[in-house]
Amino acid sequence: MVADPIVTYENVYKSFGDVEVLKGINLNISPTEKVALIGPSGSGKTTIIRLLMTLERPTSGTIYVDGKNLWQMEKAGRLITANEKHLRKVRGDIGMVFQHFNLFPHMTVLENCMSAPIHVKNEPKDLAKQRSLEMLEKVGLIDKIALYPEQLSGGQKQRVAMARALVMRPKIMLFDEVTSALDPELVGEVLEVIRDLAEAGDMAMILVTHEMDFAKDIADRILFLNDGIIESEGPPSQLLNNPNSERLRSFLGRFTNNQMQTT
Repeated sequence: MVADPIVTYENVYKSFGDVEVLKGINLNISPTEKVALIGPSGSGKTTIIRLLMTLERPTSGTIYVDGKNLWQMEKAGRLITANEKHLRKVRGDIGMVFQHFNLFPHMTVLENCMSAPIHVKNEPKDLAKQRSLEMLEKVGLIDKIALYPEQLSGGQKQRVAMARALVMRPKIMLFDEVTSALDPELVGEVLEVIRDLAEAGDMAMILVTHEMDFAKDIADRILFLNDGIIESEGPPSQLLNNPNSERLRSFLGRFTNNQMQTT
């Protein structure tokens, strides 16, 4: 028996002014599925997850999270635009880790992790602290809890951001190019944490990434976006080893050439 999707996009379009960034996205993601989004800059990858996190509003189409309509709500027997209360409730199942950490500079590592459970979910402080310590141990930072973000390396900041998202017990985790702002020597430590989370297998994950080898290792499915559409999709071994379009072959070729130039 196949589980109902945890995320569904139905004919989703998104424009910024006159620029149409998404052109009819249809996508189902299963409750524990790991999906990697790849494609050239401007293809719509980040917009897909920003719509899910309610950081952007779709121009048209419908998004469902765990069977609930994200951007619309029912009132008096008809669908109307969702209010902030509805959006907060539905996106409560979603965690996101950004490129640039977005940590509060005036808070310690532990305080950064405790803030959302206390102020968003109204959890008791003791419970928020306990869960924050558990998640910081999971990402290997239990010895850094009293430090401030400015005292951490980029890789450590990104791992704090992951712990902060995990404390909220999301059913879906979104990762937006989380290694792109890191020095090359710090990339590995962040990818290792994400790999551990993926192997735990207890939540859906959507990753926007240019780390092709990493996507191949952890994704159940890879989607290649080009010019606002999902041009190709499939298991990593199929999509990366046997690209079915010239644009996908050209895109993947850039990474092969870069690796050859650095070896």
